[in-house]
Amino acid sequence: MRDSSGPRDPNPAAALRRSPVQRRSAERLGRILDACAALLDEVGYEGLTTRAVAVRAGVPIGSVYRFFDNKRALADALAHRNLDAYARRVAARMTAVPRGDLRGAVEAAFDEYLLMKRTVPGFGRVDFGIPSAPEAMPDANETVADRVARLLAGHLGRPLDARLRRAMLVSVEAVDALLQLAFRADPLGDPELVAETRTLLYAYVERALG
Repeated sequence: MRDSSGPRDPNPAAALRRSPVQRRSAERLGRILDACAALLDEVGYEGLTTRAVAVRAGVPIGSVYRFFDNKRALADALAHRNLDAYARRVAARMTAVPRGDLRGAVEAAFDEYLLMKRTVPGFGRVDFGIPSAPEAMPDANETVADRVARLLAGHLGRPLDARLRRAMLVSVEAVDALLQLAFRADPLGDPELVAETRTLLYAYVERALG
């Protein structure tokens, strides 16, 4: 959920050695990130290698190193891409939510995260940060919370103030912890744990912001 401002640079280029300037280079970068995502599902972050990514993407290993110093930078760029995609998808969902509907807007953010976790390659391993390399995106949840707060402020017509930012940070931290538990218990998310997470989230947000 990145925006032009926030705790970290929202652009995936922040993780790149150099940014693509031609369409062909941009397409190659996209293939590299797609390959990284697919391999994460198969071998996890610890088993990921830049050489395997190059083979899967069908590019020379030098093409990977042209953009990335190492696999951590590669996964970090994927996390940035995930966050931007999440923001776009949540914003699209919110267009169907009546203006001022707090619960509906929060539901849009929650449901989109669940959908991406279940369907987007690599998202279950690296959503918005690298669990086994937290130094790569040490404030991932803070950045996510900032983007959600901005989306909610715009949709609800309320100020992006300390109260909203704090409520979203608490929400993101709580949902992150509970859904990690739910997806450890079931590859698609234990239904009962997901339901409990949803109940907790709505009750907290409505008390904090309602």
